[in-house]
Amino acid sequence: MKRIEDIQLDKSDSKFLYFQLFEKIKELIELNILKPHTKLPSIRYLAEKLKVNSVTIVNAYNLLEKEGYIYKKVGSGSFVQDIGSKKNNMYFLDEEAGINIDNLKINSDNKNEVINFASTAPMPDLFPIDDFKIVLNEVLDRDKGRAFTYQESQGYLELRKAISNYLLVFNIKANENDVHIISGAQQGIDILSKALIDYGDIVFTENPTYTGAIAVFKSRSARILDIPINKDGIDLIDLEYKLKNFKPKFLYVMPNFQNPTGYTYSITKKKKLIELAEKHNFYIIEDDYLSDLYLFEQGRFTSLKSLDNVDKVIYIKSFSKIFMPGLRLAFMIIPEKLYSDVLSAKHISDISTSSLIQRAFHLYLEKGIWQKHIEQVNNIYSERYDTIIKSIKKHMPKQIKYVLPEGGLNFWFSLPSGYSGNKLYKLCLNNNVTIAPGSLFDVWQRDTNYFRLSIASVNKEKIDFGIYKLSRIISFFLENYPKDPIKTNLLNNLF
Repeated sequence: MKRIEDIQLDKSDSKFLYFQLFEKIKELIELNILKPHTKLPSIRYLAEKLKVNSVTIVNAYNLLEKEGYIYKKVGSGSFVQDIGSKKNNMYFLDEEAGINIDNLKINSDNKNEVINFASTAPMPDLFPIDDFKIVLNEVLDRDKGRAFTYQESQGYLELRKAISNYLLVFNIKANENDVHIISGAQQGIDILSKALIDYGDIVFTENPTYTGAIAVFKSRSARILDIPINKDGIDLIDLEYKLKNFKPKFLYVMPNFQNPTGYTYSITKKKKLIELAEKHNFYIIEDDYLSDLYLFEQGRFTSLKSLDNVDKVIYIKSFSKIFMPGLRLAFMIIPEKLYSDVLSAKHISDISTSSLIQRAFHLYLEKGIWQKHIEQVNNIYSERYDTIIKSIKKHMPKQIKYVLPEGGLNFWFSLPSGYSGNKLYKLCLNNNVTIAPGSLFDVWQRDTNYFRLSIASVNKEKIDFGIYKLSRIISFFLENYPKDPIKTNLLNNLF
């Protein structure tokens, strides 16, 4: 086989035709039979040659692009990527990004201090150490050695009851039997993947999205189909198109303060997702990692689970981003049909979550200390939010696009089309500012022109200077770095 036109597709094979075509073109590229920058046949021409629908060619080319084997030029067609020099992962960044900007003469009392806009983990000075010490000591005095025994896999009953009551604040009605305690949201995603995914099953997810979820789905050999996200939520047109052609086991979403974009779904889109889940018989995994941080006058935000009247939403809530991440504490609300499979997967993962931590957190909720902590954290993050907004409007170059979030910790920015977020990340790092490049959150780890900032790990007092310094770095970057001629704005519907 020397040409794409010579490819033979087997319509009796269980593999989709587009996936067969993807694999065969991929082989031609990897064997260097198709040379770098060779133009591929047009969609219409190849569809006629292979006697297939043009959608088959479109899907194969799209998958090749996502995997980094081809690139597209608007108005010119598709071309073979130089995979020998492909550097899509942030750990293999272009060395030319190592230019220093000392000549910008940015004034700082401590020029070598790193300003961290990359991390979403809370700073240790926000941890409620004294309050948690009180409930820990009370548990030890009350329960003695029982505090260190294995808990049932589903979790400490009294904590599950307390969470059931706590969820009423979010208009979520769930009894203690629906609640499953887990060791962090990441474990929850892993447990659900073990319970629901078989080799080759299809999973839908937002793009961009949480990189930990992507890693879990790939580890289970799932076939991931990504859906673009707009500022009011997931792209329903693209989702419905894919639902007509594929049957996902579930859709993974973060409808409130989505990571990394900070976007919140409209109530209309939230309701539509529930309708689609019932119509097409799939589950929705709702990752609610930040809805407590409403920050502003709009108040709390509606969860998908509170709208779920067909038992199709699996609700995961972590306390890591607003409490103490080292405790590894979260919970899930599971549809009754999945109880048995989820409990089995949990038992395989770690038998049970720490009994001591569960008992202590139960008291933390019951005594109302949790609500006091949330109010304190909201006040602190609100001040940081106000500061960074003023700084962004004051300093950020006008070429940078962004949409302000309605809460949470994250801010999503776009460089002009053609500029590399990975290269900007490296340039910032070499000048003691850390950002999170868009490639970290892209399902296929492609370099994009996006980057994320977070207010979780930077004090209010450092934000203004940090944004000023970052803005100078970006201005230098735009003036001195050429555009990548083969890069396109991969997620251009986000703004």
